[in-house]
Amino acid sequence: MPIATGAAAPEFTLKDQDQKDVKLSDFKGKKNVVIVFYPLDWSPVCTNEHICFVNDMKNFEKLDAQVLGLSVDSVWSHKAWAEKMGIRYPLLADFQPRGAVAEKFGVYLPEKGITGRAIAIIDRGGKVAWFKNYEILQVPDIKEVSDALAKIK
Repeated sequence: MPIATGAAAPEFTLKDQDQKDVKLSDFKGKKNVVIVFYPLDWSPVCTNEHICFVNDMKNFEKLDAQVLGLSVDSVWSHKAWAEKMGIRYPLLADFQPRGAVAEKFGVYLPEKGITGRAIAIIDRGGKVAWFKNYEILQVPDIKEVSDALAKIK
């Protein structure tokens, strides 16, 4: 079951592509957070999805939001992929235990060993303000995400 809108977002700390700890609570009271759950670095659909975020990053910055990518890939895979793709926002390694954070949000697919494709917007108060699951082969509509973000006070 995916996490419910209005629920408190589960706290987590994960390493990003630069091996820095990123805590969800670091943003509480400061910024809305857009968590982009995706199956795997290097896959064609994930690559297209993140190209959209990279290209639209100025819009997310204007909306005062922090984008975080999250998959079961390792820090090293994230680092190589971020460098190749020009990704400057944190890519979080939900690697060990595999999918533990994605599981808390209801988007880990244990039978496939990957994170499902979903986007969660966490408001400054730490609550899930918007959440949507997508098909694995579907590139999310980035405008839909930024429109939802713009409606959050």
